[in-house]
Formats: sequence, C-alpha cells, structure tokens
Amino acid sequence: MVSFLSTAKIAFRALWVNKMRSALTMLGIIIGVGAVIAMLAVGQGASQKISEQVASMGSNLLIVMPGSLTSGGLRMGSGAQMTLTLDDAYAIERECPAVAAVAPMVQGVAQIIYGNQNWSTGVQGTTPGIIMARDITLASGRSFTDQDVRAAAKVALLGQTVVENLFGSLDPVGQIVRIQKVPFLVVGVMEEKGQSLMGNDQDDIVYIPVTTAQKKIFGTQHVGTVRSILVKAGYAANMDQAERQITDLLKQRHRISPRGELDFTVRNLTQLLQAAEQSTRVMTLLLGAIASVSLLVGGIGIMNIMLVSVTERTREIGIRMAVGAKTWAIRMQFLVEALTLSLSGGVIGIVLGIASSEILSRLADWTTIISPASVILAFGFSGLVGVFFGFYPAYKASLLNPIEALRYE
Repeated sequence: MVSFLSTAKIAFRALWVNKMRSALTMLGIIIGVGAVIAMLAVGQGASQKISEQVASMGSNLLIVMPGSLTSGGLRMGSGAQMTLTLDDAYAIERECPAVAAVAPMVQGVAQIIYGNQNWSTGVQGTTPGIIMARDITLASGRSFTDQDVRAAAKVALLGQTVVENLFGSLDPVGQIVRIQKVPFLVVGVMEEKGQSLMGNDQDDIVYIPVTTAQKKIFGTQHVGTVRSILVKAGYAANMDQAERQITDLLKQRHRISPRGELDFTVRNLTQLLQAAEQSTRVMTLLLGAIASVSLLVGGIGIMNIMLVSVTERTREIGIRMAVGAKTWAIRMQFLVEALTLSLSGGVIGIVLGIASSEILSRLADWTTIISPASVILAFGFSGLVGVFFGFYPAYKASLLNPIEALRYE
C-alpha cells in the first residue's frame, strides 16, 4: 500500500510540473465527456417530449376509416366514400368485448364567436366516449351526455386554446358561444394537452354531440354517416384482438364476402406512436455514439503525450530501476498519470456537459434531461479510455533496460 501511494505521488508530481501540457491533454476528454452528456440530455429530452405527446393522444388506440372508392377503373384514396355510420360505432361498442370505449367523429373547421371575440378552430362532433378514448381530463364543468347526443343538444366542450382566445381569464362554463351562427352552451373545459406528434395544437378544439354536428353544423350527404371511429382497446395486449373483432363485425354489417374488398380500414395508432418513440431512442444512441468519438480522440491525445513523457523521462526511469523499482511500479506510475488525466478531464467534462445542457434548454427552449446513468456512463468511459490508451506507454516504460536508460541523453 505504501509503495502504491509513493508511486501515485510521483505520478501526480510529474503531472503538476507540466501543468499546461496536462491541461491541454485533458481537453479532448473534457470536450468528449461534455458532448456525450449534452447529446444524451438532448436525446432523452426529445424522447420524454414524444412520450408526453403519446400519452396526450390516448393509449391503446385504433381508428376506423372509411374505405376507398373505385370509379371508372380509378381507385380513389382511403375515405373517398362515406361507409361508416353512427350505428357501426354503437355496434362496435356493444358487440366487441375487447373494446373499452368508442367515439365516432364528424369534424370540420368553423368560426366560434363569444361577444366581440371570434376564433377559427376545429370542431369535432362525437360522443361521451371521447373522454375515455382520448384520456381527457376536465378542468371545469362536465362533458356532454348520451342524452345530449340523442337530443342533438347544442352544448360544447372547449379546449384551453379556444378558452384563452375567446374568454381570457373569464370562466367559460355556462356561457353561450355561437358556432356557425348557432348558439351553444359551454358545459365544460378540458385540461391542456399540448402539441401532437405532428405539431398540431390539441387544445385548439371544440367537442359537440355528433348528432348536433350532423344536423346543425356540417350536415351530411348521407344521413347517419361519420368520417371516422376512434376506438380504445381495454388493454394493450388486446389490441390485435380488438382489431380482429372490429374487422369481423364490420364485414358482417357491411355484407362483405370473405374475398371481397373491404370498404373500411382499421389502423393501429399505438404502433405508429411506438415507432416514433423507437426512432427517438435510436437518435439518442446515435448522438451519444457520435459524441463518444471525441473521447477516443482525447484518448489518442493522452497516449501521444504519455509516449513523449516516457521519452523525456527515460533517464529518470533508469535511475528508479537502478535503485530497485519494480517493473509493476514503473508501469503503475504511468497508468496512474494517464488515469488521472482522463478522470480529471471527465469531472470537468461533466460540469461542462451539465452547463451546456442547461444553456441549450434556456436559449433554444428545448427540453433536456440529464440522467445519472448518462453521467456515470460518460465518466466511466473516460476512465476506460485512460486505462486503454495509457497502457501502451506504461508497458513501454516498464520494459526499458536500466543501463541503456541511464546512458540516455
């Protein structure tokens, strides 16, 4: 233990004598560790942002869209014909055990007016099932009810963006707004959800009963049809089962033969959202890998300087060997020097990486998350770089012939 401490003291003294060279040698490690921490913080911040957006969309979601249309040999895109009805939505809710909530949708854009304020926003006609399907939380008031849907009641549920632009700090619940000149009673306000994965404002929305939208706002060429049906499966494990049940039921209701072309499409939104999350995780790893290259460059710098140091101190090594220093002691001295350079650079790099992440977060308004795992990973990697690139110079120093080393000028 005493020998190891004396060896370490010699190593530290040698680094202190060449302070400027030691500082410049550490620079590559400092930049490398700082870059790894900052890049991982950016990637993890993006991943959390997407996770929040995924959660705001709702979980275990399927969307049923109308099918394509073939006319004169031309096949139109999905949704070219209105093949889904309100009765289809009720049938899915009633006859598909794997389904937890159903929300048929009729949407459009309309001008909404309160007093002398007006705002153009998305208006969606739906049913109370939208609350569970989209995991909506009410900030105040209530949602509309099944009775409101049956009666085509003129009631509305507002998003936060609509409230801010029309009411400011006033409480909108109980107030009358006009949508397409039709008066609506505001019965509730939804909690903020933020942006979607596509960058759309999920709070710039008004929900009204689907029957009201069909009869009094947008109308429809085909009575009772809807543009889409949003479906929430009971559990994530039931997604495939729910999709099969919906497909089988609609094929039966639409009288489609086993080999016939479907006039609807069932899409799994959860898979799309999970793919977005996976892409972000890959991006985080890629950023970390790119930043770690600078650590390797720093390691090469350490090896170069240590080789120069071995050459400069050849006579010193010879003297130590002549007075009885063991091979392992010489090797340990240079390893400790390399490890000290890399770990010291790692500590400074951690501070630099955390500071850079905070500055980036404030200046660019970008969410950054510094996890303990990324700090430990970067610091540990810097130590490994020091050992790996310091081993060869240390090994070379320990193999010097004492007599030849003493003769070296």
